[in-house]
Amino acid sequence: MANVGDIRSNIYEHDGSSTDSSATKLGASSSSSDRTAADDTSSGRTPTPDFKGEKDVPECFADERGPEEQIPDDDPLLRDIPWQVRRVVSLEDDTEAPVVTFRYFFLAFLFIAPGAALVQLDQYRTTYAPYSIFIVQIGSHYFGDWMAKTLPAWNIRIPFTKWGFNLNPGPFSSKEHVMITIAASTGATYNLAFAPISMAELFFDTKIHPAVAITFMFAVVFIGYSYAALARQFLVYDPQYPWYQALCQTALFETQKKQRECPSPVSKKQTRVFLLVLFGVAIWQFLPEMVFPFLQSLAFLCWVAPHNAVANFIGSGVGGMGFLNLSLDWANVCNFNVVGSLFLTPWWTQVIVFLGFVVNTWILIPAVKYGGLGGWNLHVMSNKLFTANGTTYPIREIMTSEPALNETAYAAIGPLYVSTQMRWGMFFNFASYSSAMVWMIIFGWPVLKSMYTRYKERSWNTNIQSVNHQYPDQLNVLMREYKEVPFRWYFILFLISMVMIIGVIAKGDLYIPIWTAFVAMATGAIVVVPLGWLYAVSNFQLPIGTTNELLYGVMVNGVRGHKNPVGAFVYSSIAGDAWYRAQTMLQDQKIGHYMHIPPRAVFMSQIYGSLIGIPINYGIIRWVLTTKFDYLSGNIVDPTKQWTAQSLRSALTIAVQYVLIGPTRLFKIPMYAPIPYGFLLGAGTPLILYFLHTRFPKAKFILWNSTIFYSTIGAYWGNITTGTTSSLIGGFVVMYWAYRHHYELWARYNYILAAAFDAGFNLNFLILFLAFGAGTIVSMPNWWGNNADNPERCFALPSSL
Repeated sequence: MANVGDIRSNIYEHDGSSTDSSATKLGASSSSSDRTAADDTSSGRTPTPDFKGEKDVPECFADERGPEEQIPDDDPLLRDIPWQVRRVVSLEDDTEAPVVTFRYFFLAFLFIAPGAALVQLDQYRTTYAPYSIFIVQIGSHYFGDWMAKTLPAWNIRIPFTKWGFNLNPGPFSSKEHVMITIAASTGATYNLAFAPISMAELFFDTKIHPAVAITFMFAVVFIGYSYAALARQFLVYDPQYPWYQALCQTALFETQKKQRECPSPVSKKQTRVFLLVLFGVAIWQFLPEMVFPFLQSLAFLCWVAPHNAVANFIGSGVGGMGFLNLSLDWANVCNFNVVGSLFLTPWWTQVIVFLGFVVNTWILIPAVKYGGLGGWNLHVMSNKLFTANGTTYPIREIMTSEPALNETAYAAIGPLYVSTQMRWGMFFNFASYSSAMVWMIIFGWPVLKSMYTRYKERSWNTNIQSVNHQYPDQLNVLMREYKEVPFRWYFILFLISMVMIIGVIAKGDLYIPIWTAFVAMATGAIVVVPLGWLYAVSNFQLPIGTTNELLYGVMVNGVRGHKNPVGAFVYSSIAGDAWYRAQTMLQDQKIGHYMHIPPRAVFMSQIYGSLIGIPINYGIIRWVLTTKFDYLSGNIVDPTKQWTAQSLRSALTIAVQYVLIGPTRLFKIPMYAPIPYGFLLGAGTPLILYFLHTRFPKAKFILWNSTIFYSTIGAYWGNITTGTTSSLIGGFVVMYWAYRHHYELWARYNYILAAAFDAGFNLNFLILFLAFGAGTIVSMPNWWGNNADNPERCFALPSSL
């Protein structure tokens, strides 16, 4: 069995080499390390980057706060903190800074309300208005400063209580800023329960009672929050887990804090770089998104042979394989649904994702189209259901009014056909799920064992006041000043959520048997640790919806009744939100840990955000279903082509497969028969890699993560294959070359650039939506760079694949 140090060292390995020992100042950066080499697995330390060839860049961080205590890099206070974290996170704390203030409550509400409305509204539309967390982080920074300068410092007493507060307790603090953003992260989003609520009304003429709907929406969110307790003891407090998105936000928080409290030449330059890149990206995106769509997909093979069908299919990035295809559109380059930001995702993760993309689109797809792989190949790259002759499958004709499967109609129409790409997508999605479980058991066993040992130590040793006292690093030392969130708080939240879920299901309005809700809660609990661990170290979020819906289909097809397809998404809302909301809570708690926010305040802020956001979510759901019902249901065609409920129609297709047809009947069809064996492949691959890792530890087989690889092969790339090669090139420059050879500059600006690109892209998209897509759709005139037939100039590309 590999030791914990072995696992950790390899997880964060960037092929760097060691440098001489030095010292790091609190609140400053470190530049080297003591005896940590690329092949050193004797400790849990993160390998240092390679400074060989690094230009002499003056150290500007150390003098920003004045004289500080110097700590050797091999001191326990620093040695377990990853290098990229040391360069971003402050190692000092002001325990007197205001945290929960009137400004916090006001600004949190101000940013949550429009975000909850917009993001929920987006779920029904074809185009959407983005509401990035960076919009909140930037906006609240300036609003908070303005309130601190303009509000009177009045002491306000809450009527009929002994409590009161000061309207303006002083300068706007970074802790207030973080709290506002955390509240918005949990509240300014959509609710996964919208799917069953909407599907029941749109497709089955059943309006779920408002009290039942709202109760269910709160329950699925809070049960996810309660599950964060299962992983937070090590994923949040263990310094070896960076949570790259949290680190990106922290970098921006720290830059804003320095600029606000004690501007220095470095913080001023970081701010200028951030703003210049933000507005530069926002302006640039008007070209590929509106004026010059040709830039979205640079299909070189189509330029050479624009009327050759084979060359068009191979080279097109919008409808083809995307071979030798580049993109200058950030929406395509940074495909957040698959790999996340190239500035944040580790290089090894980006390589695995690209290899999965290559297998999917450059190997399997041509094998289907030109080699006959998969048998039925009338549609190669489609996610719709078809009949044997390739026409759209009439789903409603095989459903009775109960609803149940109309056996007579099903026998007459025939089985469901889907593209081969969809079938191998199901196969590899199942493989990724089982791979994640087995991977955590064998590679993560030392971590699990350590977590259990620490828990036992805390339980039996009364001298250990909190989990912070079990980790000797400086971040945990600082957090010892604050009271920890008791486990019973999470347990009470879980009990309340469970009672709410069981209560609304027992009422009979949510279609699923009560016992399946317990299975959903159990499966959600099982995946929190392995999937949270994967996300914390790789910035890769494993989608689990398909497996949840399959499991529900297996269960309900073994009993009488409960064949309403909506039930699959009631189940998935419980099991899925248990993981997704737990991940959100864990990530925000990591931000709180990096920014030294009291854990109880973070917990309160997350609950506060949901209390504001969920009622707004439901209000938007009701408004949409009342005013746009005929468009969404398909009774009337929306003239703007916006209110299409695309995601709900796709969900209905999946539910029909697994609930109405049923997995047993589905997998008896020859073309579907191999799909369940994906679970075996996923379970077996980590065992092989673990054996190879123990035999050849220097080969770094631990980085060959089969979960990410299989999930990427299983991702539905559909007709959008452009951007992935550009993303790999960008990732190589940023996360490999710059990290190895220009680490000082990388550490200073990488996460600032990540925030700037994301914020600039979202600002542009928001402007495009408000100006050209909120009402009547406005299109650009056609010209050479916006060809009416095909913007890529792939003129022989088939219109349907």
